[in-house]
Amino acid sequence: MREKRPLKRRVNLLVKEGVTVVDWKDVTLLRKFISDRGKIRSRRVTGLTPQQQRQVATAIKNAREMALLPYPSQGR
Repeated sequence: MREKRPLKRRVNLLVKEGVTVVDWKDVTLLRKFISDRGKIRSRRVTGLTPQQQRQVATAIKNAREMALLPYPSQGR
């Protein structure tokens, strides 16, 4: 039988860096929320609140439109 380990809470990166409003022009911050394949990381991975996750997702999508961030690549 498996032993249950205590859950490790994810550190909220936005709170840690003191960000209140996510801006699509802040590419260095947004890169921390996308995977190496270009996909947006989930809340379980990032530790963000639902409102922050929506802000980050919208900012990433806007940055993709402006060609600052890559779209997800085909996995082959």
